[in-house]
Amino acid sequence: MTRAALAALLALSGCTTLPERARSALVGQPRPAALSCMGVPDRAEQRGDIETLTWRQDQQVQGPFDIKGPLSLELSLGGHGTCRATATIRDGRISSVVYSGPSATLLGRNGACAGLVRGCVQPDPSKSEPSP
Repeated sequence: MTRAALAALLALSGCTTLPERARSALVGQPRPAALSCMGVPDRAEQRGDIETLTWRQDQQVQGPFDIKGPLSLELSLGGHGTCRATATIRDGRISSVVYSGPSATLLGRNGACAGLVRGCVQPDPSKSEPSP
């Protein structure tokens, strides 16, 4: 049981850095890159030559370990969170990506943001996906 829990935590650790990897991948890219991997933003604002695009993930993301027992006993080993990802665009290129919101889960500080940016990064070749 302990080995299985450790293996699950190690497998989930790849998700921990997903928002940070996406941030690195997006900075310097043209505006359409953010739109193609994150979709249509929930909010766009233009001030002078600076544009900000914001995507929201308002559904609560739960920690990856929920244990349910008899008599409605439930134990959740992880935080709950939501996320807002904001890209700042200058001269048609993404200059920064920031995350906000109560987004800390067992998947890391910005773990709740992973769903917003998953399409913005290539899969890590060192981690093999199980075949269907």
